[in-house]
Amino acid sequence: MALMPSKCIFPIIFLLLTLLVSEAELDAHYYDKTCPQLEKIISETVLTASTNDPKVPARILRMFFHDCFIRGCDASILLDSTSTNQAEKDGPPNLSVHSFYVIDEAKAKLEKACPHIVSCADILAIAARDVVALSGGPYWDVLKGRKDGRVSKASDTVNLPAPTLNVNQLIQSFAKRGLGVKDMVTLSGGHTLGFSHCASFQARLHNFSYLHDIDPSLNTEFAFDLRKKCPKPNTNQNAGQFLDSTASVFDNDYYKQLLARKGVFSSDQSLVGDYRTRWIVEAFANDQSLFFKEFVASMLKLGNVGISEYGEVRLNCRVVN
Repeated sequence: MALMPSKCIFPIIFLLLTLLVSEAELDAHYYDKTCPQLEKIISETVLTASTNDPKVPARILRMFFHDCFIRGCDASILLDSTSTNQAEKDGPPNLSVHSFYVIDEAKAKLEKACPHIVSCADILAIAARDVVALSGGPYWDVLKGRKDGRVSKASDTVNLPAPTLNVNQLIQSFAKRGLGVKDMVTLSGGHTLGFSHCASFQARLHNFSYLHDIDPSLNTEFAFDLRKKCPKPNTNQNAGQFLDSTASVFDNDYYKQLLARKGVFSSDQSLVGDYRTRWIVEAFANDQSLFFKEFVASMLKLGNVGISEYGEVRLNCRVVN
């Protein structure tokens, strides 16, 4: 076996060290000495908000997804627009993201308990875990140590996966964030919590194609029920549909609904029609504990997207320091 030239060894060693450093950037015990009451403060804030408004869990989970998919998990979705910049939260896909006040309240309490220590990005990551656990889903140790980004642009939100994407497009979108096919199907299961307004799926219900008035991948009875809720024209801007039949509970019902052809989004229903993803849907529909295990693994991977040592710890999550 030929020996590797020494000039080739050093770049490889450097690369391995770089990879090790990048993986070690986040740590479950990052705040143990500087802010030990961190998790208690956030969980109590999330519990109070969720008790007062049952929509909070789905909103916080979606907020975390949308944050990590743009510029990584850097809390850029929390920044407000300014006179010279339209921020992510005002991009079209994020206009329906709400409950930012929950993160604001947790941050205010943490600034009193441990001033200028905890990043907004970490608060959002922990809150996302808490709403899942609070809704009956799994609990996991959130890795911490993220920094808050200083850039937030509404134009970047075009890169969020739309509810109309097909499987190929979904796979490509997730791959750009270092997430595989299984991660994509698993994280789509976050739709077990949530509600969608008619605009996101109405095209499936009226004049779908030259041959079909209704999307043929939809269960017929379910489609007619959706048409009643979302008539054309639709004058009720609040009308819509829960994304599974147990929308306030984090469970595997979402996958069972897909197999019954009751996926609300065409992107969700497409997971059943492709051999690369159908087997995962079937596995999760049959085994909730498997879904929970994979969801934790994929959330940890998602939480590592775009992590950088550069950034800041905002004093106010809505504005850069």
